[in-house]
Amino acid sequence: MAGRPLLVLASASPRRRALLDQIGLSPDAIEPATVDETPHPRERPDALARRLADAKARAVALRHGDAPRHGDAPRHGDAFVLGADTVVAVGRRILPKARDRAEAEKCLRLLSGRSHRVYGGICVIAPDGRCASRLVMTRVAFKNLSDGEIDAYLDSGEWEGKAGAYAIQGRAAVFVRGLHGSYSNVVGLALFETAALLGGLGYERATL
Repeated sequence: MAGRPLLVLASASPRRRALLDQIGLSPDAIEPATVDETPHPRERPDALARRLADAKARAVALRHGDAPRHGDAPRHGDAFVLGADTVVAVGRRILPKARDRAEAEKCLRLLSGRSHRVYGGICVIAPDGRCASRLVMTRVAFKNLSDGEIDAYLDSGEWEGKAGAYAIQGRAAVFVRGLHGSYSNVVGLALFETAALLGGLGYERATL
């Protein structure tokens, strides 16, 4: 749109793009950030979500803007850069983004019959270098999962690359007996908070 600053999503996640499209915040560009997502020793899950969202936004902004000065955020020309990360945790234990069936099964058995938390880190860097961030937490309760339910979900392959080895917007929806907080945060991006951050920095979305 002429005269409107661009919105750059620093993520390759199709779920985040679809969520932004849903509320009329379609990104003008998708530029995945390559950052090391390994938790630091003794790092809390909430701190990890914050750190990775910030690192992704800064990495993409740095590609196109000035080098940061005195700790300020780098600039990205005429674009707003949005970085986000999702971390699933049971207590302080951070669950991985499942890479294989065995890892996914371990996550599902850990989640079965108990509550866990989903932390969503969001970071926005404005064209003038201003930076705003937010951490969103959603509590999710799973029912007790039978061996058959776990095997069927693993067979679906839906768990691949998902934090905590499940996608709430898919077949795993039937596992959820309760949820407190932002649903879209569990999908991949807390929409209310994202829109508020962008609006607070001056980004105007298209009319819905």
